[in-house]
Amino acid sequence: MDDKESLRVGVAVRRRRRALELTLAQVAARSGLSVPFLSQVENERARPSGRSLQRVADALGTTDAQLLADAESARVVDVVRAAESARDTGAAGVRPLVRGRHQLHAVEYTGEQDAGREFLHRNDEILYVADGAAEVEAEGRAHRLERGDSLYLSGGVRHRWRATEPGTRLLVVAVSDHVEVTDA
Repeated sequence: MDDKESLRVGVAVRRRRRALELTLAQVAARSGLSVPFLSQVENERARPSGRSLQRVADALGTTDAQLLADAESARVVDVVRAAESARDTGAAGVRPLVRGRHQLHAVEYTGEQDAGREFLHRNDEILYVADGAAEVEAEGRAHRLERGDSLYLSGGVRHRWRATEPGTRLLVVAVSDHVEVTDA
C-alpha cells in the first residue's frame, strides 16, 4: 500500500463505520487501536500500517482490500464549468463551485445579497473577494474587504456580509458539517 492509498482510505473507513452505525469508540474496542488514531485515519491525518488497516477492516467486518477499493472509488475529479453551474442554482447571483456533497463547500456570490441575513456555521470558512468590495460584520466588528482580500472565520462566529460595490464577486469556501463523501 503506498502513502496516497493509505491516506485516502480514511474516507472508506468512515463511510463503512457510519453505515454500520458504530462509534469510533466501538471500532477502537474491536480493533485494539486508539480512538484518537482512528479519528486521525478517518480525517486522513494518519497513515495506517498494513497491520493496523487489517485490524480496522476486521472490526468493520470487511477486508483491507475492500477498504482500499472503496477508497479508490471515493476519489473525485470534477470540473465545474461557469456556463453549466450558473443554471439551476435556485437563487440569482449564487453559483456553486463544487458539485455534489463533499467535505468542502464552495459558492460564488455575485451582486447584491441579503445583507440582513446572519450566518452561523459549525465549521471554518474563508470569504474571498474576487471582484469589487464587501463589508463583513463578525464578532461585533465591521471589516471592509476589497478585491483580493480574504477573511477567515472559525466555526461558531456569527457574521453577515454585503457587497459595497456593483459587480462584487465573493467566494465562500467552507468545511461542510459532517458530510459523507459521495460520488458526484
